[in-house]
Amino acid sequence: MNNKLHIVSLGCTKNLVDTEVMMGKLQNYELTNDADEADVIIVNTCGFIDAAKEESVNTVLNLHQERKEDSVLVMAGCLSERYKDDLKEQMPEVDVFTGVGDYDHIDELLEEKRSRYSDKVFLINDDIERVITGSTYHAYIKLSEGCNQACSFCAIPSFKGKLNSRDLNSIAKEVEALVKKGYYDFSFVSQDSSSYLRDQGIKDGLSLLMQRIELIDGVKSARILYLYPSTTTISLLKNIGKSKLFYNYFDMPIQHINDEMLRIMKRGFGKEKTLEQLEYMKSLPNSFIRTSFIVGHPNETDEMFEEMCEFARNFGFDRINVFAYSDEETTSAHEMNEKIPQEVIEKRAEILGKIAKEAMLKSLEAEIGTEVELVIDGESDEHEFLLSARKLGWTPEVDGEIYVNDRTNDENELEFGKIYKAKITGIVGDILTAKVYN
Repeated sequence: MNNKLHIVSLGCTKNLVDTEVMMGKLQNYELTNDADEADVIIVNTCGFIDAAKEESVNTVLNLHQERKEDSVLVMAGCLSERYKDDLKEQMPEVDVFTGVGDYDHIDELLEEKRSRYSDKVFLINDDIERVITGSTYHAYIKLSEGCNQACSFCAIPSFKGKLNSRDLNSIAKEVEALVKKGYYDFSFVSQDSSSYLRDQGIKDGLSLLMQRIELIDGVKSARILYLYPSTTTISLLKNIGKSKLFYNYFDMPIQHINDEMLRIMKRGFGKEKTLEQLEYMKSLPNSFIRTSFIVGHPNETDEMFEEMCEFARNFGFDRINVFAYSDEETTSAHEMNEKIPQEVIEKRAEILGKIAKEAMLKSLEAEIGTEVELVIDGESDEHEFLLSARKLGWTPEVDGEIYVNDRTNDENELEFGKIYKAKITGIVGDILTAKVYN
């Protein structure tokens, strides 16, 4: 009987890709959802902000309480990398520590039961097999590691390093291999996707990527996540708009809209150019715009916050993520004097969170009566007679769920993972309902 593996991936979809690499190296293990029966438990941690760090540590400690005797507990990923010396000393519960450089050597570390931190950050390539999770038709594709930006609030470059882009052919080969396995929908991700290939002296790498992916027979849909304002050009946005394969899906975390705050945050772009990009995105047909805001950054006045709220309320974003400022060591914001009291930060996050929810509901309500392409993901958790689906242009498990509760041809069972044409018929809470008609 094979040994059993329980694995948890925390944080972003980029982390998920690395988790899937570890799963690819451990295919001789039997996966289990029950930590108490696992021989090996791996937590791929997130070290981005305080809430994520707390979740990572608590997850590890809780799994330690559940695990059986003689099992191996592994702490991997960003948090483990960022605080490797402290964690090794403070968390004796963990048997093996590893950071962001040895995902493809996890099998060796387990065999030897030893911790290791490589000097280089791991970057996936096409000859490394990974086990795609959560879908039979969609996969995330990582474009690069690291980041050349110097945002005041972000510690990621301190433990992920500078931008390191994958070779374009490597990405194409990975997509081609996944297409052969039945995958047809792809989300391309990195810390700063619009800087892809800039470290190799190529300014418009994403346009080259789109051209290459469009040549691959079997890819039906794609989107790019994590555009950075100062490295996104109108030319790039035009190319996305022209693509017959890539959706007009724009995921650009602008973080603020006040001109002075953007300067303090070291975002590279001020309000005028940020607005120019956003307005162009909105002008494209069937565009979908997702953004993120940070509240409570040092020096954020009430007036700056109100300006951000007014903009978030009126621009017409489809989705908004709200982050409360987290004071991270190794960042320039950490050294700033004008810190905002925590209770003020939390109150601002609550206010903007309500605006974000209103924006989402407005976007969802605008879908009612429209015809869309959607994919059936499986049975709904809400009711046995409802199916769970998503609009094909949306990012899985990020942009929402659609209940399919009716169809014109009920002689044939709807297939999971298949694309259907449907009409959006209504909304229940914050979930759309749809009727499939083919």
